[in-house]
Amino acid sequence: MPPVPTAPPAPPAPAVPPVPAASPAPASSGAWTGAAHLPPGGSRPVPQPLVLSADHAYAARLTRAGTAGEPAWYPERWTLDGPEPYAVPLPLDQPEEAEADVLPLSDGRVLIRRRVSADRHTFSLLYPTGPGTGELLLGALDCPDLRLLPPSPDGAGVLALLPGARSTAVWRVAGGEFGPEHVTDVPGRCSGGTWLDRAGRLLALDRRMPGGGPVKAVVVDLERGGEVTPLLQIAPESNDRLLMADADSGLLLVRSDAPGHDRLGWGVLGSTLPVRFPECLHPADGTLTPFAVQPGQMLMPESCAVALRVDGAAGSWVGLWRPAGRRLHQYAAPGGWPPGSGFWTREGVLHLPYAQEGAPCAVALLEAPGDDPRPAVTHGTGTSGTTHAFGVCKPVPLGQAPLTGRGVPG
Repeated sequence: MPPVPTAPPAPPAPAVPPVPAASPAPASSGAWTGAAHLPPGGSRPVPQPLVLSADHAYAARLTRAGTAGEPAWYPERWTLDGPEPYAVPLPLDQPEEAEADVLPLSDGRVLIRRRVSADRHTFSLLYPTGPGTGELLLGALDCPDLRLLPPSPDGAGVLALLPGARSTAVWRVAGGEFGPEHVTDVPGRCSGGTWLDRAGRLLALDRRMPGGGPVKAVVVDLERGGEVTPLLQIAPESNDRLLMADADSGLLLVRSDAPGHDRLGWGVLGSTLPVRFPECLHPADGTLTPFAVQPGQMLMPESCAVALRVDGAAGSWVGLWRPAGRRLHQYAAPGGWPPGSGFWTREGVLHLPYAQEGAPCAVALLEAPGDDPRPAVTHGTGTSGTTHAFGVCKPVPLGQAPLTGRGVPG
């Protein structure tokens, strides 16, 4: 049976009060390689994940105060759509647990999920109010495991996956009328979570059926009772996961072991062409994970600039790539960059939020490079990296067609 939500006793909340004016923190004018902020005690903190709202106007993370030995965690909201980025702390009377999740909505409120016991999770919305922090209780779910999905495209709702023995429940934990609401159950154990459209109707999940077998990406239609249809079927026994999707161009970024081992590849939603696995996305000295796709490239998936997190022995840095360009450009990241955080503008400028000494809330801008060897132009901070070409892509010819329309329900 699905978990039973617990509605809060409080009545519906009034309208959110306006965000008080704050002095923006200036963007850093130093080099990207500046040191991250060091707490008392001198130990270097690992940057906490910075989660963006659907429209990229806000971001949120847990940050810490106090000494390195006894940190006190609290939520922090960043405003990114103004002339200067600035951060607003959202502390309450008690510090938060380090495992709490925070996720910003497009109206400026921040959803927080807290585990209050082994089998119970609570949800609240936090917002600035005068000198303090307001909190609206949304309710609770009783379940051992729960994972929040990215905010819905309208920026007002948030879904969560609750895996069970033979199916995964999808719940709306923010944006409903009466606290958490059950949306649908999907057979199998699901992970991932990528929106395929701007209406918040089509949700892609990575699913393994009960009893085992490969992982396959499927589409859940939330307006047709949770109807499930296949999305990725690259090879019969391959594990095919969807990492990112762009609703404007149809560009899909996937990870699959169909070539013989896990590779990063790309395809186009609705295309009859096979998924391609470029050699430039398989460097020997790093692991690539896409985190942002350039929007606004209507029906031009090969023109989309893609930002990738590159993880290697030296840490994490930034990779830039286009399907048509066939080259991976690599750059050092700003000091204090939460790896994998950032977004593109339609004009092809990558925004990378970061926090470092002297710049507690800042954004570095990086223009998407062309296909020639000249370096990209940067603004706001200096560059400290170089561009490396990895040679021409050689797509793996997979005969089974990949990304066509709607199959039989799963």
